[in-house]
Amino acid sequence: MASQHSLACCTIPPVISEGYEPKGEYITIDGLKTYRTGPADAKHAILVVFDIFGFFPQTIQGADILATSDKDRKYQVFIPDFFEGNPADISWYPPDNEEKGKKLGAFFAGPAAPAKTVSRIPKIVDEINSKNSGISSWGILGFCWGGKVTNLSSTEGTKFKAAVSAHPAMVDPADAPKVTIPYLMLPSKDEDKEAVKAWQQGLKVKNHVELFDDQIHGFMAARSNLSDARVKEEYIRGYKTVLSWFHENL
Repeated sequence: MASQHSLACCTIPPVISEGYEPKGEYITIDGLKTYRTGPADAKHAILVVFDIFGFFPQTIQGADILATSDKDRKYQVFIPDFFEGNPADISWYPPDNEEKGKKLGAFFAGPAAPAKTVSRIPKIVDEINSKNSGISSWGILGFCWGGKVTNLSSTEGTKFKAAVSAHPAMVDPADAPKVTIPYLMLPSKDEDKEAVKAWQQGLKVKNHVELFDDQIHGFMAARSNLSDARVKEEYIRGYKTVLSWFHENL
């Protein structure tokens, strides 16, 4: 059931390479500092699960892009700080020595254990809904580690109508049959192609996989070098693809 996918007819605002100024605000949801952007009367919402490096300008800018790029279809976008002010240090990646590997491993086993975040998400959505009665549907977007969380949050009983994983970590074909909502995956050159292929083959829902085969793991989030023209081009294409998916499925 792979989707015949096309880009949304929307105009992405100029992407800022350095010194980006956020357009949203920080609020508190379920005790977590949460970035909120987009019109308060938007009827559709997106929960963004960031990568292990937390709030980065590239991720914040992406949320702002999703919120208001299409004048006819705007979104409220929320990014909770699941690590409560203590994200991983970006210098740990790539884990090219033993010390970095140990630090990343400990982080994934502790604060970034996916099940911990997956269990918290329904309460976050419920609290936002209680304060925003006009929201009629939700999508979820996860980057890297957040891609795994997104996959595990897209099963039976999910609060979301559509999901996207960008350059997801820990792709496991065994997760695919449990997915119950339309799913878009945007792998980079660094994801295991065979695992991605097997994962897609295991899906029973509408889906699309679009490979960004000259981009690194993290190119739409914290590790994106927006000063590089090619990276910026693919960053823009990635967000257009995400917008189109949510337009089709929310």
